[in-house]
Amino acid sequence: MVASSEELLSKDEGDLWDSGKTGTERLPGTKYEGKAVETGTVCHWKVRWWGSGDQPSPWSEPATWEPAPGKPADWKGARWINDGGTNPDNDADFYKPDPAPLMRKEFKIGKPVTRARLHVAGLGLGHPSIDGERLDDHVFDPPWTRFDKRIFFRTHDVTSQLNEGTHCLGIELGNGWYNPLPLRMWGRRNLREALPVGRPRAILCLVAEHSDGTTTVVTSGEEWKTAPGPTLRNSIYLGEERDARLAVDGWSKPGFDDAKWQPVKVAGEPLEPLQPLLMPPVRLAEALPAKAVTSPSEGVHIVDFGTIFTGIPEIAINAPAGTRIGFRFGELLHEDGTLNPMTSVCGQIKGTRKGPDGKPMSVGGPGAPEIAWQQDVYIARGEGERYRPDFTFHSFRYMEVTGLSEVLADTCQAFPMRTDLADTGSFSCSNESLNRIQEMCRRTFLANVVTVQSDCPHRERFGYGGDIVATSEAYLMNFDMASFYAKTVRDWADSALPDGRLTDTAPFVGVDYCGVGWAMVHPLLLEQLYQHYGDRSLIEEQFPVAMKWFEVEAGRRKDNLVTIGLGDHEALDKGRGPAVSTPMFIDTALRMARLAKIIERGNDAKQLEAWAEESRKAWAEAFLSEKGVVADGSQSQLCFALGFHAAPEGARKDVFARLIDNLTAPEDSPRLSTGIYGTRILLEQLSANARSDLAYSLADRDTFPSWKWMLENGATTLWEHWAGSDGTYSNNHPMFGSVSEWFFRWLGGIQCAPDAVGFDRAVIRPQVVGDLTWVKSSHETIRGTITSDWSIDGKVRQFDITIPVGVTAKVELPAKAGDIITESDKPLQDRSDIGFTDRGDGLGIEIGSGSYSFKVTTP
Repeated sequence: MVASSEELLSKDEGDLWDSGKTGTERLPGTKYEGKAVETGTVCHWKVRWWGSGDQPSPWSEPATWEPAPGKPADWKGARWINDGGTNPDNDADFYKPDPAPLMRKEFKIGKPVTRARLHVAGLGLGHPSIDGERLDDHVFDPPWTRFDKRIFFRTHDVTSQLNEGTHCLGIELGNGWYNPLPLRMWGRRNLREALPVGRPRAILCLVAEHSDGTTTVVTSGEEWKTAPGPTLRNSIYLGEERDARLAVDGWSKPGFDDAKWQPVKVAGEPLEPLQPLLMPPVRLAEALPAKAVTSPSEGVHIVDFGTIFTGIPEIAINAPAGTRIGFRFGELLHEDGTLNPMTSVCGQIKGTRKGPDGKPMSVGGPGAPEIAWQQDVYIARGEGERYRPDFTFHSFRYMEVTGLSEVLADTCQAFPMRTDLADTGSFSCSNESLNRIQEMCRRTFLANVVTVQSDCPHRERFGYGGDIVATSEAYLMNFDMASFYAKTVRDWADSALPDGRLTDTAPFVGVDYCGVGWAMVHPLLLEQLYQHYGDRSLIEEQFPVAMKWFEVEAGRRKDNLVTIGLGDHEALDKGRGPAVSTPMFIDTALRMARLAKIIERGNDAKQLEAWAEESRKAWAEAFLSEKGVVADGSQSQLCFALGFHAAPEGARKDVFARLIDNLTAPEDSPRLSTGIYGTRILLEQLSANARSDLAYSLADRDTFPSWKWMLENGATTLWEHWAGSDGTYSNNHPMFGSVSEWFFRWLGGIQCAPDAVGFDRAVIRPQVVGDLTWVKSSHETIRGTITSDWSIDGKVRQFDITIPVGVTAKVELPAKAGDIITESDKPLQDRSDIGFTDRGDGLGIEIGSGSYSFKVTTP
């Protein structure tokens, strides 16, 4: 029930909408179908439900929602504004000082304010303030999108900041992703050629309502003024330079003398891309104190924060005015204790090459540094101050400080920085090494979600599809990814090429060689969002995008085989070629056919299934031999045949047998050689085929290649390469984090059923394996929390399972003939409310919501 006032709602009068008793079937929500409401209208609502017995519940506590500006007219005449400057024509000049602009406007409030909203967006980054106080705790608005298609604005409730009198609106702008440097990453890739770019700009609309029904409106436009701020340079990759002596005290407070400031320039960019921020913002997490400070040489101080993370430092500075203090950041140290920044250098810009004039020039292009490491510079004001960068972020464990005679640990701290994802998963077990691996995975996951799920948070920072495909289920089990992944799907749609083809990254940065395995992230997330959150409308919106792309991919096949693309990235043995790229095409075609059936596009489903079958037959003819031999027989080829459904049903048993032979052949078996896709599939296929013993041995392995090998060699976040790196590969890369998914799906046993809609169906398949004596796991679905805990006490295996209302679950318990099985200490056969079947290798049980305690006792 939705009403235009709290009073009407309290009387059960839904003048905007009264849905009545509405069957939701399996979808978890009900779409608003009431009266259209204008931007800013406060809508008061409440809800009740009917369960068994057909009696209504009490009404919920009332809540409110209000529509954000949805069209240009809702911005009430606001215009984009910038500082009037122009970007250089010469690439080298981009590296010269270009201060981040300050913008301000004073205004008066003549009446008491009952409600006030400020809608604001700043490109590339914007920090708004009222009367000198920054708003909220967002530190990196707006999120990175394809800015010519979609710009997220933030709405602030500023009612408490506005009383009668004079006020000042201010905003400080940074370059962000909208005005990147022309760095030639890998010596060739200039982001300015792939992204929509321009001069940093802002748009603001303040609407203050008064008790007499009138409003005061303040918008960005030609009356605003601008001046350079103290941040002389700022770059996403290279860091920022701030001269604190140039700080303008009180610039965003009323009464400040701005007579020498210049008028802003009203920019002509359209307002249509503006959309409300529907994903969690980027926030700073709890501060990390410095663990230690060392000085490997005179004047050089190394601050150790104890773990690799993504974020920004904060340091207390007490130095004479004009003191130039340098900060460099890295993941590692050299043997002599000095900083090793090389694993986080932007785009492998390391060194020089011959320029057009024959003289040495940075690999990064004209004006670029010879080594593009992460670096900040702060020039002291001389007043005892604290420095924290505003328009960049870093990934590091170690911070090198130069320019200060002394640095003490208690003067330094750092703030992890990430999209503020809510926790939804918890896993722990009796094997402490596995707990450390889970912590390492989560730390890496959170380090790579600064508005996009990145491959690494320093060198590239791109949203690569392959990395997401390999880890999306792990992310979904650990965090609430509903709005973040919906944004990711739209990023891919916005970045489609003119022919409709989806590419390797979104937003698109010019990387286009990885093929189906990277672009398949778009339909994969559509299906996962439906299974986990019941988001059917996103499938309806995005399926035409996926279908247009896939028609192109189907046409690019040669003899129905996929010959273009990157396969099992970072595999140790034979992870590329049509033997692995074609199965990815088959899997995607079958997935899209399922999506087509959900939204009742039967003809598309038939076409997709036909494409899958064509390629499956071609793949089998080309790569499948007798007794399950696949191509060269590498683990990746075998895993892809199984996990991506290329192997025909009659051959799967033999292919799996070949996989086991490969896995157990080495002296130090089981030994994997898979890359980012194959590793995920390997663990899944082993457990799905009753070989969780081998999967556990892989997870618990302490020699190369393994996750414990990473830990025992000092890793605090996941490595990009199984062997690690001290100069090339990233040490903060989530793509091997699929082991966290395996912890939830198999050790804990919590699985979202393949046919789930909003997690209304679950499968609980706990694996009692290895030397484990207990496991605790939980996952908060949109319908409530599922828990699956188990423990061993002698010959008794106890399984404590909780299923929330609205969810049914199939439970598979490991039991052998002759085992005694009880629930709440009652023989299972005496529980008429629980259905079960003996499958021979275990017990299949069907349960609804409730808490259960099963015991399996071996006589």
